[in-house]
Amino acid sequence: MVGPGAAGAMLEGSKAYMKEFLAAAGVPSAAYGTFRDEGEALAYLATMKPPFVIKTDGLAAGKGVLVTDDLDEARRDVVAKLRGETFAGAGRTVVIEEALRGIECSLHVLFDGTTVLPLAPAQDFKRIGEDDQGANTGGMGAYAPMASMTDANVQAVMERIIAPTLDELRRRSLEFRGVLYAGVMLTADGPKLLEYNVRFGDPETEVLVPLYGEQLFDALLRCAEGRLDGATIAPSGAAVTVVLAAEGYPLRPRKGDVITGLGDDGQLSEHDEHVVVFHAATLRNAAGDFLTRGGRVLAVTGLGDTLAEARQHAYAGARLINFRGCQRRSDIALVASQLAR
Repeated sequence: MVGPGAAGAMLEGSKAYMKEFLAAAGVPSAAYGTFRDEGEALAYLATMKPPFVIKTDGLAAGKGVLVTDDLDEARRDVVAKLRGETFAGAGRTVVIEEALRGIECSLHVLFDGTTVLPLAPAQDFKRIGEDDQGANTGGMGAYAPMASMTDANVQAVMERIIAPTLDELRRRSLEFRGVLYAGVMLTADGPKLLEYNVRFGDPETEVLVPLYGEQLFDALLRCAEGRLDGATIAPSGAAVTVVLAAEGYPLRPRKGDVITGLGDDGQLSEHDEHVVVFHAATLRNAAGDFLTRGGRVLAVTGLGDTLAEARQHAYAGARLINFRGCQRRSDIALVASQLAR
């Protein structure tokens, strides 16, 4: 059996390898080219239409992807990555991809080696700025469930993407058990895979955990023990997560700023049963203050019977927390909550 280490090396370590794996499995994904030579990469780029998608061929903390309409910016990014000037540890190979258009979602599934169990589809917000403007990040917020991800859409993803992936792992004599996180685009031609991770996604997990509560623990235990057959879990209500990021994130995040609005337990100092605060990059000093220590500092999750209620609680909680240069988007789940009314 292999776990996240071996499977991760295949499905999320090298993007070039992943594209080869997907082609062998028959999983639909974006058209692409893989390059180590600058001239060949730039020539291929010249044949593409914007937006241009440039990926570092390795792990880059969720920030190794450039999506831009500017051809000159795309060229500079290709050269910088191939020369090792950015994300050098991720290798000097780039993947240039076709930009897919449609509705993006994150679908997490549990697989115990035999049975697969999908969780509620979630949607995250990658860009640092409002209306999906600015630099790509690890995620500035998320919500679940997604009304646009109908049961039929989930079934299509399971049949066209998840099932052939698991079949290809078996064909390669690789038995996998755990979490498979698929980033999917629902295009006019059906669902296509954007990326795989062999772990829970962030910030999607911060909406999934409160939605399932203790049910998730039971499902994870059954997954580990190979007992998912017959398991059913259902999310309760809706959840919205707003990420509070440090000044300078994602390029040069400040560290060491005092965070206000938190109690001794790390939750809101003004307790709200509808809000959960997840710590991603904090520490405590000798005086007991919480300090920032990285890019995405906190994830504030609001819960409610509806998406609009969850969003209201999330932003009410987020407004109670502050630190120097705190960055947060004000439009997380805005459109979805309006459409759901």
